Amino acid sequence: MKRETFFLKFVVVLMGLPVLALCVFLLPGIAEFFAELNPKFAYLQYPFLIGLYVTAIVFFVVLYQTLKLLSYIDKNQAFSELSVSALKTIKYCAITISALYVVFMPLLYLMAEVDDAPGIILIGMVIIFGCVVVAVFAAVLQKLLKNAIDIKSENDLTV
Repeated sequence: MKRETFFLKFVVVLMGLPVLALCVFLLPGIAEFFAELNPKFAYLQYPFLIGLYVTAIVFFVVLYQTLKLLSYIDKNQAFSELSVSALKTIKYCAITISALYVVFMPLLYLMAEVDDAPGIILIGMVIIFGCVVVAVFAAVLQKLLKNAIDIKSENDLTV
């Protein structure tokens, strides 16, 4: 099991690197480009940038919780309250990301309208839908894990 969890940890880190590079190098340029494209809405440059950085921070919290969950699996503590807590945090973070994108959809619409790029709206919708799927999946796993822990504690008490 160590190899599989090591591979998954490696993949989680690889998922974080492009987002980190995007935050450092591309996001300020994108916000500035939007401000130049539509000077009437240039004041929205910084709220847009702050919203994207908050989304990135929440994404990194999810990655950290995933790494914690994988370390619990390594330590044979997969069926513990710690795992349930990590899944709960992942669920709330996914809901937060989708809510942030729902709030920023009008701004994405303005960007798409000015730049004549309807793909931006589609990308926003895919992110919202993907986060909702992750939240539901984490909620189901959390409930299953909680039930398994309850059954395990019942069995430990009867023996």
